[in-house]
Amino acid sequence: MRKILTIAAIILYTLTGFAQKDVTKFLGFPVDGSQSEMIKNLKSKGFKLTEVGGTDVLKGRFNGHDVQVFISTESGKVSRIMVCDENTMNETDIKIRFNRLCSQFQDNGKYLPLGDYIIPESEDISYEMDVHNKRYEAIFYQLPEGEALEQLQSTILRKVQSKYTPEQLETPTDEIRNEIITASFDTMIETLKYKPVWFMISELYGKYYISMFYDNEYNRPNGEDL
Repeated sequence: MRKILTIAAIILYTLTGFAQKDVTKFLGFPVDGSQSEMIKNLKSKGFKLTEVGGTDVLKGRFNGHDVQVFISTESGKVSRIMVCDENTMNETDIKIRFNRLCSQFQDNGKYLPLGDYIIPESEDISYEMDVHNKRYEAIFYQLPEGEALEQLQSTILRKVQSKYTPEQLETPTDEIRNEIITASFDTMIETLKYKPVWFMISELYGKYYISMFYDNEYNRPNGEDL
């Protein structure tokens, strides 16, 4: 029992959750299923369905801003939710908005950041975008929830117990601890790559807005049609 608690503590320290079928969520709804089902879900959150250029668009408030929500599907299943600011802003304001979003995601325990995306105050983003075609974007990974943690512990514990003897697990060396942490982290990254949430600065006629993407990579094309 003691060895299991020891290894479980290592895993808990390294990861927060795992699930093979756990998918990205937007406003608590899985980015999955049919488009009509997603529209119904978003309407329940106060979004209004309209049409822009022949495309269904949901308009509403999200994270304190007026936004337009676009739903992408692959083979009849929702694969991406795109959230765009409805109103554009100037360079100073978009930089503040982008950096604030970075901080909000960084401080949100539901996401794993893999980098620092803050734009320096002195940076001329209009020049960088126009002259150097620089993209200002940030990517985070949504951590699994609920039963994911139990599934992770069970999966990793089985692998660990099949690799090491009870004696090794009773008093794991630093090397074994590091191996377990590395294996757990690799498992997390392999899983979370299917649950990215990312955003970027978009430009329209000299003004700027944020485009945000909630992707379910399980449903996106992976070369099946090649």
